[in-house]
Amino acid sequence: MTIRSNSAKPRYRLDFRELMRLCEQNYAHLHPVMTALGDDEQTRFVLPGGEGRELQLVVRVLERARYTTVLRMEQDAVHDLLPPARLTVRLYHDVHMAEVTEALPFRRIWARHSYPNAWMHQEDEKNQWNRFLAEWLLHLREHGGSLQGLEDWCDAAVKSS
Repeated sequence: MTIRSNSAKPRYRLDFRELMRLCEQNYAHLHPVMTALGDDEQTRFVLPGGEGRELQLVVRVLERARYTTVLRMEQDAVHDLLPPARLTVRLYHDVHMAEVTEALPFRRIWARHSYPNAWMHQEDEKNQWNRFLAEWLLHLREHGGSLQGLEDWCDAAVKSS
């Protein structure tokens, strides 16, 4: 005999407004990076790491089009046992939004996952990765040093916030 519970967990609903808010915020914070990049294909920033180490963040342009740009953001590993952080971000210039489309080690990030699943993704994985990008950019703005033009980026990002 199978017993069914009326207290089944409700299906996850994507908070579309929150996701769009994050994407707009991420675009605003990435826009000065794009300005600093100009026609270059890559720029580097230095972040303070633990124990006096410096971590490099490399921002690389993978694709440029009239209305979109795809960036790969990759940071050195914080610890030997952790993989390096790497995100692929698509910027939509016509609507001023930037969304995380890939995150190491995953290929594509979907807006919603069934849970549980074989890959152990959370139901709101896309929202979490975009929130991570927002926090990462804030950390870069507040604590970053420069190899190539971070001072200008920090000043422009602070003015646009």
